[in-house]
Amino acid sequence: MANFSEHDLTDEVLRSFASTPDARLKFLIEETVKSLHDLVRRTGLTFEEWNQAIELLTRTGQTCTPLRQEFILLSDVLGVSMLVDAVNHREREGATETTVLGPFYVGEHRETPHGADISEGIDGEPMFVRSRVTDLAGNPLAGAEIDVWHADEDGFYDSQKSDYATHGPSLRARFVTDCDGRFSFRTILPCSYPIPTDGPVGDLITATKRHPMRPAHVHFLVKARGYEPLITHVFLDGDAYLRSDVVFGVKDELVARVEPRSDPALPNGEQVAGPWHLMSYEFQMKPGTGLVPQPMMSAAE
Repeated sequence: MANFSEHDLTDEVLRSFASTPDARLKFLIEETVKSLHDLVRRTGLTFEEWNQAIELLTRTGQTCTPLRQEFILLSDVLGVSMLVDAVNHREREGATETTVLGPFYVGEHRETPHGADISEGIDGEPMFVRSRVTDLAGNPLAGAEIDVWHADEDGFYDSQKSDYATHGPSLRARFVTDCDGRFSFRTILPCSYPIPTDGPVGDLITATKRHPMRPAHVHFLVKARGYEPLITHVFLDGDAYLRSDVVFGVKDELVARVEPRSDPALPNGEQVAGPWHLMSYEFQMKPGTGLVPQPMMSAAE
């Protein structure tokens, strides 16, 4: 008759998975079991604490909808998303640094002409983005696809808004580089913003006295044939939260100076009244292959 103690229960659980046919799955399950059991023993976890953990995970799942991915948010604030990113991109070899995908990539960006305004109808200070995609030697990569998305001046992404299904995307688009590897677009100046705090992740942040803020940034997903897909942000220099990003996504190389300008016309020739901002950034791609991430939300996100 079985009578497992805290010292031999782990071995018995591991034996129960011994026939798992997929070697990688077997390894991951075993390591997860060992880590969880070790956590319980080291901390002397109580029934109440374990129930609280189960409640947090339950509420996290219940909060997920076609428009919201609370599990990604939980992974982000625990630093797990950035850790997974780090171990999968250990050797950059001079290529642009990576960072988290985030929960607001929808994977359905429309191809847009260079210089187009992706912020039409959205309030905010004008910003023009001028960029280039190259290989590690600085040679231009023509035909590269770049998905771009960012929040508005109130810190909300289009997919967080109630009218997203009827009005469609804004502050997001796809561009294809020209023969010199260049692309450009008009948008608005992004600002620092809080992650959603009206769910279980927000409760965790509040209980631990952490702030919920992300520094201002623009997301980029760059794809070029023969190169690893690049998932990254470009952050605005001078933001107050660059050293305390709630999801730990900032890297020094990804911080760009955004230049205040007063010229009467943008680089695309469009006339503009009042001040505007110019962001310039160059992406260096690493040779190789890789899967383009798929959004964890439905196409309606």
